[in-house]
Amino acid sequence: MAQNIYDQPAFFEGYSNLPRSLYGLAGAAEWGSVRAMLPDLAGKRIVDLGCGFGWFARHAAGEGAQSVLGLDLSQNMIARARAETTSPVVRYEIADLDRLDLPAQAFDLAYSSLAFHYTADFERLVRTIHAALVPGSDFVFTIEHPIFMAPSAPDWAEVGGKTIWPVDGYLVEGQRTTDWLAEGVVKYHRTLGTTLNALIAAGFTLRHVEEWRPSAAQLAEHLEWRVELNRPMFLLIACGRP
Repeated sequence: MAQNIYDQPAFFEGYSNLPRSLYGLAGAAEWGSVRAMLPDLAGKRIVDLGCGFGWFARHAAGEGAQSVLGLDLSQNMIARARAETTSPVVRYEIADLDRLDLPAQAFDLAYSSLAFHYTADFERLVRTIHAALVPGSDFVFTIEHPIFMAPSAPDWAEVGGKTIWPVDGYLVEGQRTTDWLAEGVVKYHRTLGTTLNALIAAGFTLRHVEEWRPSAAQLAEHLEWRVELNRPMFLLIACGRP
């Protein structure tokens, strides 16, 4: 079973105060790029994997989705999502992505935001998602970029008067335990090649891969984000089931 860090009080309190938790999709710096990768949501049957507070599920309902199933391991997340959702086309369930079971060919779009790096068996997960999608459907997701996840001590460093992101152990895949919002947060590092090849092996066709960076407009508004140009924080992937 995956670590249920979001139901730990200290972590949940910290996460609840992040901009993406307070302001939803508008508070997620990468949302503009993600939205450009999405198909038309009208009439779609959607599964949102790691749905959190339900921001995307509510967005999809507002865009005319036929149905949205939001899945998350955290009872805290699901409780908040249910409390803040009124659309009859959205429903939420507790689910562990490491043990996920979905009905065959039941969805037109699978979506996930920053959840899959918490899963130990990515290969099994993408095979499950592929089987749950109808032919001609889409799969769009974001994860922490492998360069961001790989280091044993993920943090900025000053070297020779420059701010850098030291990377070690990139080719050593597997569990990473870090302190972020709380101690002992478990994630799973996979190289970019491993991630893409798992999708290809499952039968997906890659449509767009983006190593996210702030836009010129974002950099103009947030000068402190210029340091983000030294390494990608997020990996955005859009693919399809032929």
